[in-house]
Parts: sequence; C-alpha cells; structure tokens
Amino acid sequence: MTLTVLFCVDPLHPRRVDPHFSREAAAVRDHYGEIGLIDHDELRRGDPDAAVRAVPRDLGPTWYRGWMVSSAEYAAMAAALRRRGTVLLTHPDDYRRAHELPGWHDTFAGLTPYSVWRDLSPGEDPGDLAELVRPLRGGPGIVKDYVKSRKHEWDEACFVPDVHDLARLRAVVTKMIALQEDYLAGGLVVREYEQFDGDGEARVWWVDGEPALVGPHPDTPGSEPEPELAEVAPVVRSLGCRFITTDLARRADGAWRVVEVGDGQVSDLPATVDPMDLYAHLPVPD
Repeated sequence: MTLTVLFCVDPLHPRRVDPHFSREAAAVRDHYGEIGLIDHDELRRGDPDAAVRAVPRDLGPTWYRGWMVSSAEYAAMAAALRRRGTVLLTHPDDYRRAHELPGWHDTFAGLTPYSVWRDLSPGEDPGDLAELVRPLRGGPGIVKDYVKSRKHEWDEACFVPDVHDLARLRAVVTKMIALQEDYLAGGLVVREYEQFDGDGEARVWWVDGEPALVGPHPDTPGSEPEPELAEVAPVVRSLGCRFITTDLARRADGAWRVVEVGDGQVSDLPATVDPMDLYAHLPVPD
C-alpha cells in the first residue's frame, strides 16, 4: 500500500496544504505517497465531520501531520474518519498517552524531572496548591499544562523560584491559566526544575520503538546535539506508542534528561531537516 498522510489545510486556500506543512506534503507526493486535507479550524470549532469532509472516502490507514489538537479533538477526528472508511494509524488512546504528561510521566520516571499534576478546566481555580506540591522537594519548579508551558513568559507564567512559596506559586499558576485561556490542555502540572547545559535540546523521532531521526529541537535549529539513547530506548518501547518524539537536554552534571514526550503527528519538524529523513521510516500498511 501507499504511504498516506493527512495534512492541515491552508485556511486561505482550501485546496492547498497549510504552508507550514507544504514542504512535508511535497516530500510525500514526490515519493509516490498520497495526501488528504484536514480542516483544523472546523475541528477546533467542534465539527469533526466538516473537518474531514475533504478526505476521500475509503482512503484506508493513514497518518496525521498537522497542528496540535486536544486528545478529545483527536478522538473525534478519528471517529469521523472511521465513518468515511479511514483509520488513523495512531489510536486515540496512544495519542493521549504520548501527548499529555500524565500519560507518559511515570513510564519515564528517573529520566525526566519529577512532576505532580491535577485535572483542570480553562478558567477553573487551581485549588489547594500546598497539597498538590507536597511530594515535590523544595526549590525551583516549572508550571505548565499537560502539553505546553508559557516559557516565553518565563518569570510571570512558568518559573517558580521555590515551589513551596505558595503565594508566588499561586501567582504564576494563575497567570499561566489566564494566558492559556481556552487552550489550557488537560490541567495543571508543576515540575521540579533542572539546570541544563545550554547547548540546545535534541528532538528524537521514534517509530515503532526505534529512533528514526535524531535532530535539533525546532527552538534551536542550528544546534547539533548527540544524545545518548541507551537508557531512553527501552522506556520508549515500554510506552507502547507507534510514533512519538522525545526532547532531550544534557543536565549540568552531564546526564541526558527527557524534557518532554510528544505524539509524532503533531511535533514540529525543524526547517533544517529533510522531511524524507523522517517519512522514509513511517510504515506503510500491508
């Protein structure tokens, strides 16, 4: 069978791929793959059937490559595609497990900063923070939701000098929730802070438990880190997801640490990377 990939549509030109993914779509086409178009805006508006309307019926098994969607939106998209005879090769349960920190944190215990979390809806009061952070050791921490941090508002909505300074913690948490607005994903996370060496993160793409591509993180595209994967690889396999990414950074003491895990369908590919270095590894169903 042919490699088939669903890309997000250009909202200004509904027959074209979103410009952010056009380079990847061209690579798929150039290697005799097939593409379809997903309307991300319709999915965000809560109409998954409209979102997949341009996907040909009975397209068969396919991968998604596009903008981030919530776990609930992904599940709705998968159901709408199934009704049209198309099956996403990443199951919604696997998407949630890789996409949201509570799904992968315990599997990566010992390789990632220790974290605590609480389900939270957009605008909801975070509740008793003293109880939430009780398991954390004293010292600095990072505040985020289940998927993303507000690292560009570092002092206001991300970094806490001491997680047990409850007044400061509440101020940072409140600001993060306010800035995320309706995009707050899953809930509140507080992570112990670790100092990294500043040489940039590596993004490792894993397909069926094997490292398919090792490259820079999109935020540091000019870096050329060479992470050690011997400890990470068996943990990735135990997570049991077909297509994921791990972002790794070297701690000040030299240890490579897993900063984030993500679903490979919605992880950004740096412009410095040839898309076919990734797509050549995506399995084509029999």
